[in-house]
Formats: sequence, C-alpha cells, structure tokens
Amino acid sequence: MQDLIRRAETLIEALPYIQAFAGKTVVVKYGGHAMQDPSLEDDFARDIVLLATVGIHPIVVHGGGPQIGQLLSQLGIETRFHEGLRVTDERTMEVVEMVLTGRVNGDIVRRINKFGGKGVGLAGKDGNLIRAEKIRLEPSNSQAPEVDLGQVGEVAAIRPAILATLIAQGFIPVVAPVGQGDEGKALNLNADHVAGRIAEALGAEKLVLLTDIDGVMDKNGQLLSSLTVSQAEELISDGTIEGGMIPKIRCVIDAVKNGVGKTHIINGTLRHAVLLEIFTRGGVGTEVTKDKE
Repeated sequence: MQDLIRRAETLIEALPYIQAFAGKTVVVKYGGHAMQDPSLEDDFARDIVLLATVGIHPIVVHGGGPQIGQLLSQLGIETRFHEGLRVTDERTMEVVEMVLTGRVNGDIVRRINKFGGKGVGLAGKDGNLIRAEKIRLEPSNSQAPEVDLGQVGEVAAIRPAILATLIAQGFIPVVAPVGQGDEGKALNLNADHVAGRIAEALGAEKLVLLTDIDGVMDKNGQLLSSLTVSQAEELISDGTIEGGMIPKIRCVIDAVKNGVGKTHIINGTLRHAVLLEIFTRGGVGTEVTKDKE
C-alpha cells in the first residue's frame, strides 16, 4: 500500500508542472550514449509521448556522431576531425545524411509512434526549416591556407512555420541536424546549436540538452543544480567550465538571452531524465536561467 501511495504522491508532485507547461513548447536535444542503449531509447520515447499526452509540445533534435563514425568505418572511409568538427567531404556527407535523416531519425520516430505518439521526421530542407551557411575557419597565421571542413555548416536562419503547423495538428517533430546551404547543398550541423536556434525561433518554454554527464560541476566536482546566465559566464571565465562543456553552456546562454524561458543540461543515461528534470522540484541536472532583475 505504501508503494502505491508513493506513486500517487509522485503524480501529485508533477501536477503543478503539468499545469504550468501545458500548451508550451519544449525542445529536447537527444544524443550521446542514451541513443545507443535500446532500453534508454524506449524510455526516452515514452518520456516524449507522455509530454505530448499531457498537453506539452515536444520537439526532438537528435545527433548521431557515433552512428556516423561506425558506418564510415564499415565503409572504409577515413574520419578526420579539426577542432572537434568532422571534416565532411561529399562522400562523407552522403553517409551523414544516410545516418541522420534515415537510420537515426527513422528509429526515433518509430519508437515514439510505438508508444502512441505521432512522430514526424524532418531534415533542414523540409519546409525550408534550416537555412545554413558553410563554416569557414580562419588560418592560424596569415601565411597558412584557410581550413576547409567541407560540407560543415552553422545555422543562418530557422523558418519554423512547418514546426508550428505540425505541433498545431498534434504531431511530434523529430529534426535531423542537416541544413540547406547555397544551391540546395546539404550541410552537417551541430545538433546542440540546431536545438537552441529552434527553441529561440519558437519562443520555447524550455530547451533541454541531454549529455553523458550529470550537468555542470563546480571546482570540487559537485553538481550545480541552478545557474544564472552571469554565473555561467563567470564559470567559463575562471576555468571551472572547460572543454566540451563550454559550447553547450554557450548554447544555453544564447537561448536564454534570446527568449527561451529556461534551459537544462542533464544526463541522458539516467532513466526518464527528461521527466525528472521537468516534473520534479529539484530536477536532476543543471538549469540555466535569466539573471534576476
């Protein structure tokens, strides 16, 4: 009986959050090891369907780096990186599109639909959703040539009309981070940045980035459950936030500055991490919010 009561109390704890976020948009960037464990993949799909069922409007933006690397290896195509960015020639881009818009996107949609959702897969060219520009890296010195990453881009503009139309009809958009560049050429994009720009374009209530770590840590390795934009910027300046966490923090900072209500960095390998972050008092990761006026 006590177990049943605890379950009821869990639902009651979620009630004010369900009421507060009903009708609001939540953008979730999905990637990392959570996409490589079938049980976690099912848990994530259930979480997204539950959000939609209680009246929240989820949008999923996914990565797929490990899956791309695996297929490139199987095909005997060399993988090269420059400053953390995958060098993407035409042959590599074909594999990127095959994996992201085909295999990964289709699998997420299938799982969402399996649990009663209405998932719809999209890429940047669909409905002119993502306009992208080729990234051009400046040489390290004036004599060095420009570094050419190939078909690697950054988001120039989001045209969210197709997303708004799908949401209004009760669908759950699942977006692959492939943008449309000049002359219709596909460009490989960073999924975190795509999620952030979509959240900004739609004025989302929340942006949630799933990672492989618990969130932002202080100098003693303790989780920081909440930060303001100024506090987050200070932690970058003093070196507390470093390495691969810096672009994620900059992504959520930009989102907050551009109108997103709250942003969250959470561990996607924790079962039902999305629900725990959104529907519980303490959450499970790090939230970044506006500075108090």
